[in-house]
Amino acid sequence: MKRGTEGKRRPVTIHDVAREAGVSRGTVSRVLNGGHYVSPAAQTAVNSAIRRTGYVVNRHARSLITGRSDSVAFLLTEPQERFFEDPNFNVLLRSCTQALAAQDIPLLLMIAGSEAERRRNLRYIAAGHVDGVLLVSSHSGDPVVSDLQAAGVPVVACGKPLGQRTRVSYVAADDRDGAREMVRYLYASGRRRIATVTGPADTPGGVERLAGYRETLAECGLPADDALIAAGDYSRDSGEAAAELLLRRSPDLDAVFVASDLMAQGVLDALARAGRRVPEDVAVGGFDDSPAALSTRPPLTTIRQPWDRISTEMVRMLLAMIRGEESAAVILPTELVRRESA
Repeated sequence: MKRGTEGKRRPVTIHDVAREAGVSRGTVSRVLNGGHYVSPAAQTAVNSAIRRTGYVVNRHARSLITGRSDSVAFLLTEPQERFFEDPNFNVLLRSCTQALAAQDIPLLLMIAGSEAERRRNLRYIAAGHVDGVLLVSSHSGDPVVSDLQAAGVPVVACGKPLGQRTRVSYVAADDRDGAREMVRYLYASGRRRIATVTGPADTPGGVERLAGYRETLAECGLPADDALIAAGDYSRDSGEAAAELLLRRSPDLDAVFVASDLMAQGVLDALARAGRRVPEDVAVGGFDDSPAALSTRPPLTTIRQPWDRISTEMVRMLLAMIRGEESAAVILPTELVRRESA
């Protein structure tokens, strides 16, 4: 029996779009490659024809012409398990994906939690498979930023990269001011033995939030006490361990500012085991306003990071750099969100 092609739909081509729009193939091509030297009327006609015909751009063919991949990488420099544990990464990934989708640009998730993963991902990126990188959770001393810059790859970081000698584009929430606002709030509620669980000292959030905590204690006339400071790594388990250490060192503490909501979950677990009531005995404030803040008991007072704005600005800046514009930096304000934990 001879096999036929009946019932198979022929793929829509650029010629079909041109015929539908009543313009030349060259005009359609120019619209697809940025709209240069195309009148507004022709661009509207082509875009309408694309929607009516269901034309899908052949990205491989276009990349041969433009020299671009028309895709962007979301590079997370954390172990894979941290991606699934920390809700902030998922929120940021979803928001960046949506912002790029509006430009019809796909986003590739890449995780580099080990040296081998970093080298493998950098080889892929440097080979031109993506046009730029949205870098998330960079650590001081990590060479990934300098490696990307050396390869000529546009990169925008989430948070201010530490220890970089060259200028790096980044978008960050105002970590220091957010920490100051939380500590002022705890002080205004009558708390005087205010402890903190910090983020890692090689991350911008860890450094800036601790600095804001220290500055506000001094501003309020409270003595600096290293016994009230314990370090975490942004995981729930590290928050729990840090709270246990703080309770042993300073059993009279009456508040804890925690540098992430996920760590605050662990702090609340430790306080409950120790028989401390929240907020009656110990007030707890977090940072992020992630989904974790609403799943705690009681719900968590926290500092809101504007994740949607952060992701939108990161995408905007990266696309601008891909077009050849200069690097830039944006710092966005945070907001205190009051709930029952403080």
